[in-house]
Amino acid sequence: MSVALGLLAVVVLTLATGYFVAQEFAYVSADRLTLSQQAAAGDRRAARAVRVMERLSFMLSGAQLGITVTTLVVGFIAKPALAELLAPALTALGLPAGMVGGVALAAGFVLATILQMVLGELAPKNLALARAEPLAKALAAATLGYLTVAGPVIRFFDAAATRLLRAVGIEPVEELHHGATLEELGHIIGESEEHGTLSGRQADVLERALAFADHSAEEVMVPRVDTVTVPASATVADLDRIIARHGHTHYPVVGDRVDDIVGVVSLDDLAAMPAPGTPVTELAREVLLVPFSVKLPALVSQLHARGQEVALVVDEHGGLAGLVTWEDVAEELVGEIADENDAPDEHAVRQGEGWELDADLRIDEVALETGVELPDEDEYETIGGLVLHRLGRFAVPGDVVTVELPPSLDPEEPAHATIEVLALRRHVPDRVRLEVTA
Repeated sequence: MSVALGLLAVVVLTLATGYFVAQEFAYVSADRLTLSQQAAAGDRRAARAVRVMERLSFMLSGAQLGITVTTLVVGFIAKPALAELLAPALTALGLPAGMVGGVALAAGFVLATILQMVLGELAPKNLALARAEPLAKALAAATLGYLTVAGPVIRFFDAAATRLLRAVGIEPVEELHHGATLEELGHIIGESEEHGTLSGRQADVLERALAFADHSAEEVMVPRVDTVTVPASATVADLDRIIARHGHTHYPVVGDRVDDIVGVVSLDDLAAMPAPGTPVTELAREVLLVPFSVKLPALVSQLHARGQEVALVVDEHGGLAGLVTWEDVAEELVGEIADENDAPDEHAVRQGEGWELDADLRIDEVALETGVELPDEDEYETIGGLVLHRLGRFAVPGDVVTVELPPSLDPEEPAHATIEVLALRRHVPDRVRLEVTA
């Protein structure tokens, strides 16, 4: 083979290697959903690309076969061709005749490697990563043709590899699944926020949406100690005074005991202007009762099916645990919703090196507000509960607990957090200060 023909073959085979490398990385990196949507809109090239991705394992085997064959042939041709090309120049430089062949061969090997790495590997790989979907569509027709022609050979090697894997207890798969776990989606949201693709508000809503299904009525309800009830013996005049004092929208109507639930009255029930002496029991409506452990998606379904805005949460002993409304559920998705009846309140305020927080913030809400991942155990739900759990007694203002933060891959991340009790309410922490330390 002449030097010119050999060099031409090297260039062609190197480009072929680049084709297979681009093919491999394009289909692994391409967004399957994007291509599927384009295919559904009538894009034939996208439809062909989806067909390739449906047999991703087979395509990768074909790409590896092409890369292996072209690389081996390039190595077989390139080194002697380049050595023959370089030999006259090395002789002209005065290199001893006995060394010319070896040096020329070594130089040919280096040049062939550089050519193969740059033109056959790195450039097509970077192109495929940067333009995955367009390249996947552009290569689809040729890829399907190649897989058809080389199919028998690819299947032979695939079968051999499959038997080898099954011999060691591994079951091969034909298609890679592109679904992401909730943890992976959370990581994607965090990365997108860091890089500015998502705003902090957008990331917060998405993170809340991911966690929504894991939360229960107990976690979002207004607890019993904060629920304002109306006795069954009360009249509309009494209800007017209670509403004027507390400003809430919904009030459970209870009998002699708080756990004796009669129904619920709402501000809307006064729109018809009933007589002041009317018993509230005449206005009370049947209310949805749900167990404290019911998950929020199920709670939403029940509220929607009953056409109600409020549900009463019952504990494991059948007693009233609290009250939950559509607003409480919505706040789990979008954060605090303020209205004209709400007093201004800052649940989390950055102060110096730490944060001043409401003690009834859940551990996951603390993470959303501050970025600090506190230990989350079954014994407590809120940061105030964490303090009481660690103290083992009722808290007093000035109490400080130190907690070890979950391990991080970043050695510079803070390893500990201190929580100081600032104020109490009904013997439990009401406001706390959180700081992180190395």
